[in-house]
Amino acid sequence: MSAPCTALTRPARTHRMAGQLVLLGICLAWLTACVQLPQASGSLADKALWSGRLSLQVHSEPAQSFTGSFELKGSPASGELVLNSPLGNTLLVARWSPVEAVLYSSGQARSFSSIDALIEQSTGAALPVAALFDWVDGKATSLNGWTADLQKQAEGRISARRSSPLPQTELRIVLDRPAP
Repeated sequence: MSAPCTALTRPARTHRMAGQLVLLGICLAWLTACVQLPQASGSLADKALWSGRLSLQVHSEPAQSFTGSFELKGSPASGELVLNSPLGNTLLVARWSPVEAVLYSSGQARSFSSIDALIEQSTGAALPVAALFDWVDGKATSLNGWTADLQKQAEGRISARRSSPLPQTELRIVLDRPAP
């Protein structure tokens, strides 16, 4: 007579372990569904969103230029700007509020006193964020030596130029869709 086997046979253990893994997976999926990721800046989800392509050329020594896609949301007071390379890789994310601006790039975060300071240190040229929001919204705002050409804004094309102070800077924007 053989002794009673108290240990599970290999196929039974494997089947039981697979069942436990499935149960664990279901529990994790359920928990993950309950988690809400924090918004970038509180109420940004309710604010305007523009996306498209841009080209920025700064005529400095050495000259600097950037071409890529972007997403701009929020307002001049609080918002978010995401810049992507022509291949679609995220190059940087800038988030700002009335208190500070933070630049996320290359796995690092850098804080600045304002979005204007962040942009000037990052690009070498001051870009008027308040005017940028007006331009994509179709309002011809001139600020800090900048002049915008909005003749083709209804088609989603905007160009702006800064002649003073130096360095001269050119910005071209092509929106994916008309402004909201």
